[in-house]
Amino acid sequence: MINYDGRRFRAAGAGPEASTALYRQQGDLVWAEFQGGEVRRGSLTGLCAEDGTLDFAYTMVLGTGAVISGRNVSIPEILPDGRIKLNERWERYGRHADQGTSTIVEVVE
Repeated sequence: MINYDGRRFRAAGAGPEASTALYRQQGDLVWAEFQGGEVRRGSLTGLCAEDGTLDFAYTMVLGTGAVISGRNVSIPEILPDGRIKLNERWERYGRHADQGTSTIVEVVE
């Protein structure tokens, strides 16, 4: 199992002003808080499978005042430099319903 505790992630190709998430982990329980860019505040909570796949629910408040909630599955990939890349499949619920894919990468500072 990958240990995500203390790792930071941001959208692939995004600069330091973009939303950055700090992940925490205890056993298979994973959670994170994120903010930056268009996100005023967000959080996620879920589980980590033996292969490192993350399955979680998330909420966030955007700068526009939109309140977003949804579900996400992230499949890890270890990059040649040892950082983790997460390939995400997400779904948003309610008034902002949508679905798609995205990629976030570990930020090492």
